[in-house]
Amino acid sequence: MTTALITGATAGIGAAFARRLARDGHDLVLVARDGKRLREQATELHDRHGVEVDVLVADLSTEDGIAAVESRLAEPRKPVDLLVNNAGFANKGRYLDVSMADELKMLKVHIEAVLRLTSAATEGMRERGRGGVVNVASVAAFVPRGTYGASKAWIAQFTQGAARDLAGSGVRLMALCPGFVRTEFHQRAGMGTDNIPGWLWLDADKLVTAALADLARGKTLSIPDPRYKALMGVVKLAPRGLLGGVTSRTGRKYGPK
Repeated sequence: MTTALITGATAGIGAAFARRLARDGHDLVLVARDGKRLREQATELHDRHGVEVDVLVADLSTEDGIAAVESRLAEPRKPVDLLVNNAGFANKGRYLDVSMADELKMLKVHIEAVLRLTSAATEGMRERGRGGVVNVASVAAFVPRGTYGASKAWIAQFTQGAARDLAGSGVRLMALCPGFVRTEFHQRAGMGTDNIPGWLWLDADKLVTAALADLARGKTLSIPDPRYKALMGVVKLAPRGLLGGVTSRTGRKYGPK
């Protein structure tokens, strides 16, 4: 029986990964800040699918939280075969309107935690000759829009570079770059979504199915929807200044969860 560890597991893309992996027979380690929701989720998945589900309450914006997950990933007696780094958030407001403390908190979750947890997981995976990591980035990585997009661009670049360095080791790494997904993300960030066209919204469960298929195929970058693949093709050709204006009108947060 293989084990998957998912951060940000109680809602959105993380919860969709948990549902799909439990349905496929994987034991789970679910990580989030809300212990009550984690325990309810663990009970439901165990009862429905008969898999073992452990919970780890951790805030990845803190040193203690990151260290706790690192420790679990490094546990040799209970190896983790798949890591999904999904935890993340966005700050409401333009650059310089957001406090430095909030900006640094986001970077700790999106960059430091992703780097440290990926490293903790892949160390053991490389020794065992197998394993996988999915780091959830965003299509925001491809447009010039604030610190959120910059942090997601780092995830995409880091993941693809690490994948090349680990080629041939049996360890697969993939950056997942979804677009707008119907989750709690925007509500938690205090962001309106009325100006986002309906056709841009993605279903979290279908997104996860596509992402896992891409991981199995050995892709290091996944944009799991034809609509967004087409949009990102346009992005590559469009002037950078125009892109900045478009993302300003759609709000600071342009991406997943």
